[in-house]
Amino acid sequence: MRGRVADKHRAILNAAVKVFSRKGFFQSKVSEIAREAGVADGTVYLYFKNKEDLLTSIFAVKLKEVFTTFREAVSKEKDAVSKLKCFIHMYLGGLQTYPELAAVVQQEIRHRSRFVREHNRHELDRFMELLGEIIEQGKREGSLRREISTGLVKHLVLGALDEVVSTWVLAGMHDSLEALAEPLADLFLHGICGVPATGGKPVPETKSG
Repeated sequence: MRGRVADKHRAILNAAVKVFSRKGFFQSKVSEIAREAGVADGTVYLYFKNKEDLLTSIFAVKLKEVFTTFREAVSKEKDAVSKLKCFIHMYLGGLQTYPELAAVVQQEIRHRSRFVREHNRHELDRFMELLGEIIEQGKREGSLRREISTGLVKHLVLGALDEVVSTWVLAGMHDSLEALAEPLADLFLHGICGVPATGGKPVPETKSG
């Protein structure tokens, strides 16, 4: 019986993700979510109080699932640079695999950021904490600059990833999102200056052919 309850809870939650991604939170109706899930309207209210509860549950449940996958994948890497690249690949690849969730995350974090953060601060903070652990490890290893604020780097990386995903969603989610992982990792690790890591004169441009 417990398994059937969990299955129905998940089915309604998945249906909400699809409906919210198509119509947005405010334009969506509980009846549409119920129809998508294949249940009666009243059944939705047996599992969730209202639409707001559905939205916060999407973030709480889905982000928790995503974070668990992130943590497992990152833990398999040894050094901080490899872990950072894994983090970026997982972030972009995961949302590309589940575009409906990507659309909901971007729509609701941007338009209802205060609401989402107030109700799901813990889940959102876990991503920041994991990224912070990677950065601190990189500082200890010497692969990342020790003088730069860990908080600044965390916001730089997650802010850039958020903007890339947002642009991808607004553009119709047609191109490969994960294909941007390596260029982004290179940009984070090496910056935009055409000078060697130790300083000095600009690196001369090489001619092809």
